[in-house]
Amino acid sequence: MTEQSAVQSASTPPHADRPPHPGLTRPMALLLAATSAVTAANVYLNQPLLGAAASSFGVAPDVLGAVPTATQLGYAAGILLLVPAGDSHDRRRLILGLGTASALALAACALAPTVVWLVVAGFAVGLLSPVPQLVTPLAVALAAGGGEASRGRVVGTVQAGLLVGVLASRAYSGALAEQVGWRAVFGCSCVLTLLTVLVLRRALPRVPAAASAPYRTTLASLPRLFADHPLVRRITVSGALVGIAFGAFWTTLTFLLERQYGYGSTGIGLFGLVAAASALASPYAGRLADRFGRRGALGALIGLVIVGWLLLLPGGGALAWLLAGVIVLDVGVWGGQAASQTALFGLDPALHSRLNTLYFTLRFLGIAVGSLVGTVAWAGGGWPAVVATGAATALAGLLVAVAPDRLPLRRRRQT
Repeated sequence: MTEQSAVQSASTPPHADRPPHPGLTRPMALLLAATSAVTAANVYLNQPLLGAAASSFGVAPDVLGAVPTATQLGYAAGILLLVPAGDSHDRRRLILGLGTASALALAACALAPTVVWLVVAGFAVGLLSPVPQLVTPLAVALAAGGGEASRGRVVGTVQAGLLVGVLASRAYSGALAEQVGWRAVFGCSCVLTLLTVLVLRRALPRVPAAASAPYRTTLASLPRLFADHPLVRRITVSGALVGIAFGAFWTTLTFLLERQYGYGSTGIGLFGLVAAASALASPYAGRLADRFGRRGALGALIGLVIVGWLLLLPGGGALAWLLAGVIVLDVGVWGGQAASQTALFGLDPALHSRLNTLYFTLRFLGIAVGSLVGTVAWAGGGWPAVVATGAATALAGLLVAVAPDRLPLRRRRQT
């Protein structure tokens, strides 16, 4: 029995009387990508606003550091607790409900009278924002009529929207705050999120739930799904290791740009736009997974992450090398994420939301660990130590991703 068939046999079989999926048109794919962009941006837009918010509350800027931390913790909790419901409930209703609730949380941020209020509202924004992790399985379900050849393209397109939202949110919120104030940024995002929900309510088709198991059952199945299926475990652990390399880079990049190149907060924020090339590459990464399979695609893309780190080594003193390394590393990281999701979505559709939950929970855990490890490496050995740490963890992720699958002893003997 293959890994894919083993996973499929562990899930609830699809009902025979379900209507066929309505299909995924290009306008619908772009709408879902835009939805991912808007909802992902809500998680990151508070970061450039901390100084202005601290000034209005009359507190030190580092006090407001609790806001993005609370939002990220809320986002991780939302992925872990809410996304699995996509396997047993109507994803359309979940997306619309979460979008409406997150808009209310954004309004609470805009009206926050105290720092504590803003921290709590920020946590709520994160908790209610894992819409992209529901949108991607929905897009794959709608595209099911296109066959497996279209899966990677769909995943890459939706992820490109998510990446654009992450990259654009910082520049958008910082520039808008300078014109109309930090509260208006949350207000504008609230309105934009509500408009997105209204468009989705009219355009998004209903897709029956992939499984009939209760929510508590789907949530409780996550540890077993990770433990029992080597393919799932291999992809998610590899994603976590690459996440460590990614987190180490973006945390220590701020230190490098401030101390070595003398960049301020605005320059550092705009520097993140250099990674926009990875948004353009995401759809092609999904197609690479369609064409060459999981090992071939992840081998090439995680290999790019390692090459990116090697380019970054002289970037400690040469800006051109630093720019080149950022582009190559980000293309590898985000492309590898698209290829990983494409491989996971080749398994039983009744598991897609839970597979997304496992992947992104470990991914964000890896990024958080990478931020800590990168900081320690910077303090202990500077930029060369950071490069060594990032390249080593990326290499470990590569080995996990492309290592040959182990067959049971009986099957090895038969082979």
